[in-house]
Amino acid sequence: MNLGIPQREHTALLVIDVQERLMPVIFEQEKVFSNVNKLLRGAEILNLETIITEQYPKGLGNTCKEVQLPKKANIIEKVCFSCMLSEPVSEQLKLTNVKSLIICGAESHICVLKTTLDAIKAGYEVHVVADAVSSRTPENKQLALERMRQAGAFIVSTEMILFMLLDKAGTDEFKAISKLIK
Repeated sequence: MNLGIPQREHTALLVIDVQERLMPVIFEQEKVFSNVNKLLRGAEILNLETIITEQYPKGLGNTCKEVQLPKKANIIEKVCFSCMLSEPVSEQLKLTNVKSLIICGAESHICVLKTTLDAIKAGYEVHVVADAVSSRTPENKQLALERMRQAGAFIVSTEMILFMLLDKAGTDEFKAISKLIK
């Protein structure tokens, strides 16, 4: 039985399409920005592989300025809805021996959903961060989360997934993550 406990050395953060012309119409976009930034900072603290995608940036713009990109941001442009159908994304995951994906971004019922389903089909353990994904409507977000859960994705919160990647309190990483969450 897979309990969905990610191993840090085999886990990557995938930030999907948090873009300039998309986010203004997204439900609870401020919450998404806040939690995506916590995940990005947490990924830096925990030394996780991080991939950021942009869906057709000519039309949807680049990653929003509200997103605090890491110094060496790995931004991959794509046109397919599923990140798993983007060769640069799938190649990067293969190179880094990733087995678990932490997924956040937009839109829950389109690119996040299709990426999650394709990742599960490809054998990845997927953790969808419910408070760091959204859609234009709350209904589409909720339906997407239910659909991803039906397919075997683990639905988590930002705080939950960051602490799942830690083993004990008292470490410098624990202190940094605790500070980030507060």
